[in-house]
Amino acid sequence: MLAEELRAIVGDEACLTRDEQLLVYECDGLTLDPSRPGAVVLPACRDEVVAVVKACRIAGVSFVPRGAGTGLSGGATARDGGVVIECSRLDRIRAVDTENRTAVVEPGVVNLDLTRAVEHLGLYYAPDPSSQLVCTLGGNIAENSGGPHTLKHGTTTNHVLALELVLPDGEVVQLGSPTGVAHGYDLVGAVVGSEGTLGIVTAATVQLTPAPESVETLLAIFPDVVSSCRAVGSIVESGLLPAALEVVDQRTIAAVEDSVYAAGLPRDAGAVLIVELDGPACALDAQVERVRDLAGRAGATRVELATDEAERQRFWRARKGAFGAMGRLAPDLYVHDAVVPRARLPEVLERVCSIGDRYGLKLANVFHAGDGNLHPNICFDRRNQDELERVMAAGEEILRVCVDAGGVITGEHGIGSEKREFIGLVFGEADLDPMKRLRAAFNPDGVCNPGKMFPTTRFCTEANPKARGYERVPL
Repeated sequence: MLAEELRAIVGDEACLTRDEQLLVYECDGLTLDPSRPGAVVLPACRDEVVAVVKACRIAGVSFVPRGAGTGLSGGATARDGGVVIECSRLDRIRAVDTENRTAVVEPGVVNLDLTRAVEHLGLYYAPDPSSQLVCTLGGNIAENSGGPHTLKHGTTTNHVLALELVLPDGEVVQLGSPTGVAHGYDLVGAVVGSEGTLGIVTAATVQLTPAPESVETLLAIFPDVVSSCRAVGSIVESGLLPAALEVVDQRTIAAVEDSVYAAGLPRDAGAVLIVELDGPACALDAQVERVRDLAGRAGATRVELATDEAERQRFWRARKGAFGAMGRLAPDLYVHDAVVPRARLPEVLERVCSIGDRYGLKLANVFHAGDGNLHPNICFDRRNQDELERVMAAGEEILRVCVDAGGVITGEHGIGSEKREFIGLVFGEADLDPMKRLRAAFNPDGVCNPGKMFPTTRFCTEANPKARGYERVPL
């Protein structure tokens, strides 16, 4: 049986098959669509990944790469009893090149651990998802993760230079180069954000960024979300390029202040805007005053400037701890993810909040306002069927509102299984066809992470593993 072969490859303790072990891997950060795998393996090196992939193929069983499981689109869950290849044990920083400001890392390296490993060199890894304390770089690469500092420093794809990739047939290929320049097609760019459907990353060469000389962090207090969004538009329009522009609304403030993440935010604030500026110290004083002025003109009742690192971290605790704080409100959390043009933020936020109220849901907003990346958070109990149906209906309506405003259905969480049936809101069959052809070039029989990204009911059948002969096989 396949399970015995997998144990022979990774060892008994690194092959999980009991129901109570598999329960943990039924979903990632999205709890709406659980699916129990047939087995979970935790390889410790690239060769073990290759051996597991080849064993699954011989057995006719699909497989799914997985990192820390913090993803929010169902991208790391196994369909039809497939095998989860959990990469957390591939956690070495293989090399750091200070001269070229690069690092070679394995996929199980925790995002923040890379920065901690190089900060004594005056460097850091810029992409910083809100889950950076626990999320891993392999998952970040799969989803092209963003974060609060995306506005200035870009998403994961802007910091990945080369990849070591195990293809779905077990072949190992090297894509890109340590310089970030390679001849021919940008295959690294194709893999970053492909949600684990093209292969399994076993190493990546990433760009490190020099730590800024100075950082200033401001907290602007607003009477409502709409005025905070107007301030965001004014700041960007002025020509300033903050490292981050993050909005936290009143419902999120209340949840945070009632939790272990309490940051001393005013409970009567309609919203707060975190503005972070970085760069040469001589340039920041003028930028701070410009932000104060623009925020005041937009309606801020006051603007606080962090006086030291401890206060700066206090400001950020409200933002970074928001999702964890939501656990006080309900057992399940649906973290939505869509992007709209900055100029449309005020009206879209009003409509999103009205959708939540109309469906009688606990909806709160915390988002990357600088690049228009919204994260409406819906707290619910999936055991309540009526509430679950309202959550799903509201979620679809929110996506349609964002697309109607000129936006897209995901900014950093990916399509996964969550939004695959809604991809037709932004892409037609003529758009999807070349995407499916690209996937087929890497993954011709759909064995690697099937059932993700592409619709299974409206547009195509080849994304369905059953259409390729990969059905549930006893392990």
